[in-house]
Amino acid sequence: MSESRMPTYGGQAVIEGVMMRGARSVAIAMRAPDQKIVVHTENLTGIYKSKIARLPFLRGLVILWDALGLGMRALTISANLQTDEDEKLEGPALYGTMIVALSLGIGLFFLLPAGAGQLTERWFGWNAWLSNLAEGVIRLLLLVGYIWAIGLVPDIRRVYAYHGAEHKTINAFEAGAELTLENVARFSLEHPRCGTAFLLTLMLLSILLFSLLGPLPTFWRLASRVLLLPVLAGLAYEYIRFTAKYIENPFVQLLVRPNLALQRLTTREPTPDMLEVSIAAFNAMQAKEREVHL
Repeated sequence: MSESRMPTYGGQAVIEGVMMRGARSVAIAMRAPDQKIVVHTENLTGIYKSKIARLPFLRGLVILWDALGLGMRALTISANLQTDEDEKLEGPALYGTMIVALSLGIGLFFLLPAGAGQLTERWFGWNAWLSNLAEGVIRLLLLVGYIWAIGLVPDIRRVYAYHGAEHKTINAFEAGAELTLENVARFSLEHPRCGTAFLLTLMLLSILLFSLLGPLPTFWRLASRVLLLPVLAGLAYEYIRFTAKYIENPFVQLLVRPNLALQRLTTREPTPDMLEVSIAAFNAMQAKEREVHL
């Protein structure tokens, strides 16, 4: 199958399962407590069908929404499958959790490093370029440290293994292999379009973009880190698309090495039953895509 006609599918690991997203639909396959595979499918609407989803740079906003909105929804569906009826997360509690998670993410990875960078100007007399560089290094270390630390938690390690299953399944499809357990297991844990790669690219681009802003008062320094997030998302997404399209080029392969290296922290070798769930999610997504297309 040629690159120009190859559908671009994405995915995400969830609790005891995998979400697979196509152009028009999404499927989530999960291993229930009774060990049966439960599959949830739905059509994509709204922003995914808008013009913004096809415009260079602006379509990066769709990916940001994908990670925050659809991803959280998939995680919630999978978490609710594992709990009793009275423990399900929904309604105001769900939206409150999403707001808190988003606020903590922005605070930890953007506002905290920005504040630390501002302090280096005051305490050490560094110029704006050096303080912005220090901010970027702190942001990058926080990201890598956070990914590594939560990977020590047994439940998160299982999520990372499902992440590996998702990558193997998409890699197998893109190589034209039949999606059997034996075939899928042979493929790589890494993928150039991974969300981990998106995050690392966004962090690295933030160093360059924020350095160009020069010295700013504390309020505007903090505000700019939030207001420019959509810009960073657009730039990061276009970079990921470019490198994925030309991944056979030796220079591009050199460029993506940091992204692939970081994925070693967010993936684990999946078990056969995890691969079975990932393949079920992919097949359900493709079936839903064909149904929607008819």
